[in-house]
Amino acid sequence: MSIAEAREVLAIEEQGLAAIRNRIGEEFNQAVEMILTCPSRVVITGIGKSGIIGQKISATLNSTGTPSFFLHPVEAMHGDLGMVAASDVVIAISYSGETTELNGLLISLKKRGTGIIGMTGSMNSILARASDIVLNIHIPKEACPLGLAPTSSTTATLAMGDALAVVLLRRKRFQAEDFRENHPGGSLGDRLKVNVGEVMLQGNAIPSVKKGAIVSEAVAVLNRKNLGAVLILDAEGHILGIITDGDVRRAVAEGKNPKTLKVDEFMTAEPVTIPDYMQAVDALSIMQQHEITALPVVGDKGELIGILHLHNLLGKGEFRFLV
Repeated sequence: MSIAEAREVLAIEEQGLAAIRNRIGEEFNQAVEMILTCPSRVVITGIGKSGIIGQKISATLNSTGTPSFFLHPVEAMHGDLGMVAASDVVIAISYSGETTELNGLLISLKKRGTGIIGMTGSMNSILARASDIVLNIHIPKEACPLGLAPTSSTTATLAMGDALAVVLLRRKRFQAEDFRENHPGGSLGDRLKVNVGEVMLQGNAIPSVKKGAIVSEAVAVLNRKNLGAVLILDAEGHILGIITDGDVRRAVAEGKNPKTLKVDEFMTAEPVTIPDYMQAVDALSIMQQHEITALPVVGDKGELIGILHLHNLLGKGEFRFLV
């Protein structure tokens, strides 16, 4: 019973995310442009659960190259409003749009001439009317069976904040090395500075087949190594190409027989490679640039010595980014 109830909650949350995704429009572009052209900072404000979500959005913006800070509406009305400049952009969050403490702050912000982006689920609310741009975060219903505890609505708000942060990151061409500069201390800063040779997979962990192997052999290696890619090697062990699980699926979809098709007939020849002395953060930038998840690692003479997968950097394994 509990499993079914948990799945129902997640299904309702998914419906909420689908709703805001399908509704997003030109107002999102306008919000991005307002923030991009802001010469100062992004101020996030909200109270209660919205305030907690706002603090996380502010932290994400800071990590990804958009200076931001969180302002509590009540504290703002008792002196902290002095932290806000007319050149700032304020993102005000209230699902109902009728939060008394927040709307009282909006009056002072508008007098100051500060640009306001509202995040609300009610387009007829005080917050919506007071905002220069409104991001509609209305969801079909809360996951809470009583309809009282903010659940789907806070998930939708957080997702909208993430969407803003990621789009801004891309527009600013923010790279992993920039991220490192914002995290100079702690385990994250240390881990971003290690060399590829310290985290790459070696020996039997490298997924590879020889030139002339049939696809079914490569599929067996794909399943066994679970890295989503297989390297094609010549008789001397030099890299000739690479195929991914996506390549295999496309070949099968085109009607090609995996029991007779040879890997070198559809591999990507001369794949991107990296040396083992490259920093992991730079390898991640290459992955982002080429939109790939695996990089062969070569030695001084171009010989294969390892493979680096995105999981080694961001997910599975001991080396990971702690964001």
